[in-house]
Amino acid sequence: MANHKSAEKRARQSEKLRVHNKYYARSARNMIKELRALKDKDEAQKFLPKVTSMLDKLAKKNIIHANKAANLKSSLTILVNRL
Repeated sequence: MANHKSAEKRARQSEKLRVHNKYYARSARNMIKELRALKDKDEAQKFLPKVTSMLDKLAKKNIIHANKAANLKSSLTILVNRL
């Protein structure tokens, strides 16, 4: 365990941030699953900008890697266009 006050505080902050990041990463994965489950092209095209926006925000905050966000956006766009 931490031996200094600053190390204890850092451990608390890290845990809080980990839970925060986990929540947003999970909600993004759920949105991606919802988009992939859609069968109607019009609905999917309306939902795609919301998902891409969320992925961009997560990449900007370093919750997910920028390249992962780009790869997901690309694959989802291809998926929607094929509907």
